[in-house]
Amino acid sequence: MNHSLIHTKLSLWYEQNHRILPWRETNDPYCIWVSEVILQQTRVNQGLEYYLRFITRFPDIESLAGAEEAEVLRYWQGLGYYSRARNMHQAAKRVIENGMQVFSPDPHALSAEERYQGFLSLPGIGEYTAGAIASFAFDLPYPAMDGNVYRVLSRLYDCEIPFDSTEGKKHFRQLAYDLLDRKHPGKYNSAIMEFGALHCVPKSPDCESCPIQNSCLGYAHHTVEWLPVRKTRTALRDRYLNYTIYLTNDLQTLIYRRTENDIWKHLYEFPLEESNQLLPADKNVISIDFTHILSHQRLHVRFFIKKVSELPLIPNCIIVSFASLDDYALSRLTLRAIESIRRIDSISE
Repeated sequence: MNHSLIHTKLSLWYEQNHRILPWRETNDPYCIWVSEVILQQTRVNQGLEYYLRFITRFPDIESLAGAEEAEVLRYWQGLGYYSRARNMHQAAKRVIENGMQVFSPDPHALSAEERYQGFLSLPGIGEYTAGAIASFAFDLPYPAMDGNVYRVLSRLYDCEIPFDSTEGKKHFRQLAYDLLDRKHPGKYNSAIMEFGALHCVPKSPDCESCPIQNSCLGYAHHTVEWLPVRKTRTALRDRYLNYTIYLTNDLQTLIYRRTENDIWKHLYEFPLEESNQLLPADKNVISIDFTHILSHQRLHVRFFIKKVSELPLIPNCIIVSFASLDDYALSRLTLRAIESIRRIDSISE
């Protein structure tokens, strides 16, 4: 396989086809870090809006480190996987408290390996994110491995090892190191990631116009549509969540902050009762049902909307106006419920 030819063709394809995105127009390692964390579980079109809003409020690592966690989570609201935001906040605080130089824009502040290992030492930064920041901000020779890169490599090398297995991660990382363009690692990483996102797509890729078709073993062996291979998924765990939304005549309600080591830690939600099945609906009480899928859980959810003259006393709950809920960090599920409730004419201001 001619690596140099692949570098050249991917580079040319990238120059002609790449999307203009703000994190590609900067060498600021902090901005690149924020974009990479947002895009870990989020599509670019959705992530762009969140990135711009987040960077506007927290333009540098000092402002992020100095913020309260609740505010950081509120700016993350709707993206899901909130541990990403908590880890970013903790990482920023550690960098500032310890005087770490990993995010210094000075390319001579640290050696390449010191920079890379410094990133890896921070909460929430693994090999992929460390490689992405190192290569995009400082043009250091480390691969950046996202789902798009795994797909391109699996097809290019016709590799049937599950990419999300322990063996697969090790194998694909070695392939990525072998193929890496060490003269222009930043541009190469951008090119192969963008190529996977726009051309070597999961279903029905246009192989006939592929610039690296002649190097692709998956194309030669007619296995493109079957690749990449995932390991068998763990069955989803079912949970049944029953929320009660108490509303007074002047639209006051109750919420509490989750503190247990579980989903949506430190986010706010309505009073909850978890059970072995959904509680029965009551024809005299408005209720809204959702099914909400997380990475390893399937949530069956029922929101009961109870009009009351006086709010009950529930431990750890606080009284807020329904209109002020936007000021609190809420899960995507809770936001869905609020959006539905606001469409009900009898519950509006």
